[in-house]
Amino acid sequence: MVTEVNLCGVKFANPVIPASGTFGFGVEMAGEFDLNVLGGISLKGTTLEARFGNECPRIAETPDGVLNSVGLQNPGIDVLLSEKIPQLRKVYDGVVIANISGFGLEEYVKTCALADKCQGIDILEVNVSCPNVHGGGMAFGTSAAAAAEVTAAVKAACRKPVFIKLSPNVTDIVAIAKACEEAGADGLTLVNTLLGMRIDINRRVPILANRYGGLSGRAIFPVALRMVNQVARACSIPIMGCGGVSSASDVIEMMMAGATAVQVGAENLKNPFASKEIAEELPVLMQKLGIQNINEIIGVA
Repeated sequence: MVTEVNLCGVKFANPVIPASGTFGFGVEMAGEFDLNVLGGISLKGTTLEARFGNECPRIAETPDGVLNSVGLQNPGIDVLLSEKIPQLRKVYDGVVIANISGFGLEEYVKTCALADKCQGIDILEVNVSCPNVHGGGMAFGTSAAAAAEVTAAVKAACRKPVFIKLSPNVTDIVAIAKACEEAGADGLTLVNTLLGMRIDINRRVPILANRYGGLSGRAIFPVALRMVNQVARACSIPIMGCGGVSSASDVIEMMMAGATAVQVGAENLKNPFASKEIAEELPVLMQKLGIQNINEIIGVA
């Protein structure tokens, strides 16, 4: 039974990947189980400089999901390269995906170029959901032109595969995906979180200090699935599907929609062993469904 998938020449033992922001830098779980059961790990989002993040409270629960407004808290690219990657590579042999964020074009390029030189990183995942501080605060990923500009600039500075992580908070995700593909993206990750809000009715104020936050979890799975399918039908580059995945069945469904690999996000916050359990459950489910090679179901729907 074949579970191995290939994205841009990078081989994954299986398509299951903990999503950025939900699994730390991987090493946090190294003492709990063998990380090599995972196909890949998308590391916590990293910026050029260290960030403390947004004010608290920055997490709010909601039915079948969670809102977060963490604000990209991270130690910065230098710590990622000098400490986190070497620590992870002592215990993990699979695919390492560096998730990179920025607030200006030059910042994206510089941070990605540094990550690109790191031997322990296999793929760059560029998060274009950040606000463009030089473009009026609109997220790079909500504009096809801005997303393409970031893609082209990063590709010019890097040799490793570059995946652009797209925001679902747009009217036409296909147009943005195609713009990234035309600008040279090697692949796409979709989707990031949906913008949401909760209100404390007793205090009559928003629960999140930042007012709005990103909704993730099982509630967004049908939206993510639809967007993956739309983009897969319009683009020829590989997709890492993400959004509400909570079971091996969801992985199969996401791959049938067109994803080559699948990221597990908020479910890791609910159950830190979720990605491990899904990876172990996948071949069992494949056998039940008569799937001999996981690649044969990519895009069948």
